[in-house]
Amino acid sequence: MFDLIVKGGFVMAPIILLSIIALAIVIERLFAFLAIRLNVPLFAKEVFLDIQRGYYSKAAEKCGEVKHPIGKLFIQAISNRNLKREDLEHLLEREGNLSIKRLERGFGALAVIIGVEPMLGFLGTIVGLIQAFMTWEQLGANITVSALAAGIYQAMITTAGGLIAAIPYFICYHIFSARAKYHAELMSYYGTQLLEVLSSARRGVPVENSH
Repeated sequence: MFDLIVKGGFVMAPIILLSIIALAIVIERLFAFLAIRLNVPLFAKEVFLDIQRGYYSKAAEKCGEVKHPIGKLFIQAISNRNLKREDLEHLLEREGNLSIKRLERGFGALAVIIGVEPMLGFLGTIVGLIQAFMTWEQLGANITVSALAAGIYQAMITTAGGLIAAIPYFICYHIFSARAKYHAELMSYYGTQLLEVLSSARRGVPVENSH
């Protein structure tokens, strides 16, 4: 393996470096998503029930115990429940957007790396082919396959290296993006439900939850 990396030339250095950075981002985001695992429908149902019973402090305490961003969203809503409906909606929208940005941390860098890795591979391909043709030009009729091998090796290895590095991270990026979108939809849906529960609780009207 080390011999192949050496034969790939100087372009392999940034390919490997960017791969290490991407791996660090993927591992960090993986643990971040695992840390916020929560049965959101069940959690929301329990919080709504506490609110309907007037146990606001208990509901807020329950929200503070979860690591899922919906906990902070619910705390904001409960703490500011006396605001006008539209003001509370704007507040929750801002909190939701901040939560999603935190979930998407590193996505931009990962996307850049995914785009750059194949281009570095193609750059190595061009450099390798240039090297091979220069060798051919120098040796002329005395050219041999072994003389061209170094340039051809570099061309093929760097192309493969760039693609091998980019493909798994491309998959990870889209998996994480889908998870972030899923959590955003959860917060939006149950945030809206929470507003209804708070509004009904203030009017003393019971709310039937379907989830």
